[in-house]
Amino acid sequence: MRSTRLVPVGVRAGRVMRVFLIAGEPSGDRLGGALMAGLKSLVPAVQFDGIGGEEMQANGLVSRFPMDELSVMGIAEVLPKYAHLKRRIRETAQAVIDAAPDVLITIDSPDFCLRVAGLVKVASSVRTVHYVAPTVWAWRPNRAAKMARVIDHVLALFPFEPPLMTAVGMECDFVGHPVVAEPQATDAEITAFRSAFGLDESRFALVLPGSRAGEVTRLSPVFGRALARLAQAHPDLRIVVPAAGPVADLVRARLADWPPSTVVIDPRDFDPMVARAHKRAAFRAAEVALAASGTVSLELAAAQTPMVVAYRFNWLSWQIISRMALVDTVTLVNLVSETRVVPEFLGPACQPDSVAQALGEVLANPDGQLEAMATTMTRLGQGGDAPGLRAARAVLSRLSG
Repeated sequence: MRSTRLVPVGVRAGRVMRVFLIAGEPSGDRLGGALMAGLKSLVPAVQFDGIGGEEMQANGLVSRFPMDELSVMGIAEVLPKYAHLKRRIRETAQAVIDAAPDVLITIDSPDFCLRVAGLVKVASSVRTVHYVAPTVWAWRPNRAAKMARVIDHVLALFPFEPPLMTAVGMECDFVGHPVVAEPQATDAEITAFRSAFGLDESRFALVLPGSRAGEVTRLSPVFGRALARLAQAHPDLRIVVPAAGPVADLVRARLADWPPSTVVIDPRDFDPMVARAHKRAAFRAAEVALAASGTVSLELAAAQTPMVVAYRFNWLSWQIISRMALVDTVTLVNLVSETRVVPEFLGPACQPDSVAQALGEVLANPDGQLEAMATTMTRLGQGGDAPGLRAARAVLSRLSG
């Protein structure tokens, strides 16, 4: 179906619509690229400015500085770059003010983006949109009210988020989660993957111990012991670990006590497109998955792979999170489907025996999870317009109001 082209009220016919976008990490860059593609399909003439990565640059953005400068996490990583980041915040805000765009769209990365939006609001009347609502449903609900001081409109990834944003005075639209637009493995890709790793017709469990060094270090001993117990009960079950590139060496180093037939998918060993295809195939073909807590649960749901979620925090983080949490589960499949079918072992509950038992139970009876995962994908927008197009429509409709 052809997209209807729009000219927002306030943008005169014949004039270029100017959009300033900011993304600070790869996930935000992907959201931004899809949003830009959506805007280009709807608006006769649109011009982009701002900060972004490869996906946004492929859609016409000339980034004012490398997005990688903003991709820092954790106190230890941020402190050495604090002065530089503060300078970039001021520079970016001034660039927005000078450009006077029709709209400023900030994408996730709240520590940087909301500070920029705050400075822009003090000095101008530029409309501000933030893509990805803060997880106020999980903890620190006061963040929404604080954000409302500088943000006019929120683009939400989850259907239960808009009421939480509108309650504090922001406009909010649910635009769908990007996972529903991600491609799934084809039969040919699965066959190529099995051949490449000598899996043939073997049943296998997928193991996802995280993408950061701290996660892999904390989780790999627990996961290894749990998988050893699982292997005793299911000796024909292979183990496959799709490692994130930055921690692939660490993952390999931590596998000494894992079942000997464990296969590691190291993306550095392949062309990027082949590596992505192997990962898709592993997700799709696995019998069950053991995953660190995070958005990977939605990737598994999209692939219809039943799962067990487990996570260990450092002591201080667990003390804070366990006291501040507002929900009884952190697994997004459980939250979106309004079920609790995905077993979850967090903090002190993350023990090898418990995890192994849950994996065995899910292997024996995956049907309840399959239904919840299908519900999750439907509620996140599967089968409808792509989230980037929905986000573009939401931006334009509110800009026209």
